[in-house]
Amino acid sequence: MKNLFTGLIEEIGVLKSITAGNESLKVAITASEILIDTKLGDSIAVNGVCLTVISFTNSEFVAQVMPETFHKTNLKELKIGEKVNLERALKVGGRLGGHMVSGHVDGLGKVIDIKTSEIAKIFSIEVKEEIGKYLIPKASIAIDGTSLTIVDVKDNYFTVSLIPHTVDVTILGSKRKGSQVNLEVDMMGKYVEKFINNMKKNTKDISLNFLSENGFI
Repeated sequence: MKNLFTGLIEEIGVLKSITAGNESLKVAITASEILIDTKLGDSIAVNGVCLTVISFTNSEFVAQVMPETFHKTNLKELKIGEKVNLERALKVGGRLGGHMVSGHVDGLGKVIDIKTSEIAKIFSIEVKEEIGKYLIPKASIAIDGTSLTIVDVKDNYFTVSLIPHTVDVTILGSKRKGSQVNLEVDMMGKYVEKFINNMKKNTKDISLNFLSENGFI
């Protein structure tokens, strides 16, 4: 059974060290709360990316970033001292306060505008069609691992509204215009797309000739 997350950030960690290969990374991240019951092999979402703990102490953990993840996420842009969103995998029987997040990032988005509306911050995030096709207003999306509700969808961008609590307890409050963010769309949209595509492949066009040939008329 693969790991699931909720998109509710538990802690902000700090990148302590990074060892970069040509297409991979080894990162050490300082943390406290999420390490209380951590074991080797556990999964921790870092900016929404599911990573496996390969070693840890009571104040930091180490994980590796494979080539696929390296190319598809913003982890390759991290600098030492930079803050990251952290969440442990959901435990069986735990509360699902956000939405189901797999930790498998679909792609990157770019912050193109940030506005303030009373207590809320409204982010506009540019996306490519390969992600935009899954987005609808009021659906869920994970941005750097943070579960948010889509406010509006345009041709090449969408908007989300952040309450002060989200700004305070995640790294999204530090984002600026031009920042790249990891995006994971609601997995239900991908399941529906797969189902419809399979139906199209397995269903013949119903025509008068088809009905006649099969004895219906």
